[in-house]
Amino acid sequence: MEQALSLAKLALGQVSPNPAVGAVVVKDDVVVGQGYTQPPGSPHAEVVALKQAGEKARGGVMYVTLEPCCHYARTPPCTQAIIAAGISELHLAMFDANPLVSGRGKDELERQGINLYVGEHEAEAKEVNEAYTKFITTGMPFVTAKFAVSLDGKIATRSGDSKWISSQEARKYVHNLRYISDAIMAGVNTVLADDPHLTARCCGGRGGTARKQPLRVIVDSKGRTPLTARVFSEPDGTLLALGRSVTPEEKTAFAQAGAELLELPSAGGLVDLKKLLTALGQREITTVLVEGGGTLLGSLFDNGLVDRVIAFIAPIIIGGKEAKTPVGGRGVDKVIDSFRLERVSLEKLGEDLMISGYVVPRQRGD
Repeated sequence: MEQALSLAKLALGQVSPNPAVGAVVVKDDVVVGQGYTQPPGSPHAEVVALKQAGEKARGGVMYVTLEPCCHYARTPPCTQAIIAAGISELHLAMFDANPLVSGRGKDELERQGINLYVGEHEAEAKEVNEAYTKFITTGMPFVTAKFAVSLDGKIATRSGDSKWISSQEARKYVHNLRYISDAIMAGVNTVLADDPHLTARCCGGRGGTARKQPLRVIVDSKGRTPLTARVFSEPDGTLLALGRSVTPEEKTAFAQAGAELLELPSAGGLVDLKKLLTALGQREITTVLVEGGGTLLGSLFDNGLVDRVIAFIAPIIIGGKEAKTPVGGRGVDKVIDSFRLERVSLEKLGEDLMISGYVVPRQRGD
């Protein structure tokens, strides 16, 4: 199952809106087939592993990180492939949260006499597919807020300079986060200040851009993003979320620059972020990595829209009461009302500390 989970991680960011799944087929204690989910419309992990195993799959044992699908979608049901291959025993890490599958895949396989075992490495499997689970049950993408700060909590100096607060190791990790995300979101102030590419560079080789790039989403309530912004010159599309209507001339100019426009209602002069995330979910975007700035992150927290936080803390002091901090917005009046994280982990990347955790959901009335 550990091998299957490693395989599943290879599919992250490449198979949405499908789950990232890994499968391993074993016969006489020897691995005879393995695979992970291919892009939508292509074979699922189980089918890839069974094809590799061939006739050796008959009477074998399969380990799979998610309950096999049992319905027709872009591809036929994996349960039928497993039955036809003659698998005698199946180990599932977790059930599929999809109502079309949940428990039904297991039941179909058991009716065919296949011995099933559920729950091996369930916690790890749930983490791999946390975004898929949220998306398939709510229609909303999983939102990760990422920022890098100095030891005194600053994301830039008073002049706006921010290169580079985080270490090279931390920046490499961020490119991996981008690679496994469906979309990268940033506010217009970040574009104006840094003019970023917002691309995922490959983890290997000589640092070229990855073959598949996440959708870039720029949140710009007043339409201040310059037509010359570098995000528009990158492949795979940039979505400009506006909080106002645009003129026909502006639409033409932005389209020529390479931007897709999404006009959304504004709330308090800012783009309605819940409607934006709903629109992204309708596009089958399951994961969004938010890279700032403080106004955007503050609004996301104020509206309870952040699922996970990844913060890099660099051992430097910037100082200055006018220096920027990572999260703006309204904030809270009392410390007891702060947004709290659970399942917190701590890791050292170069000279930086990386703290990650999941935002504890607010109860109604909190």
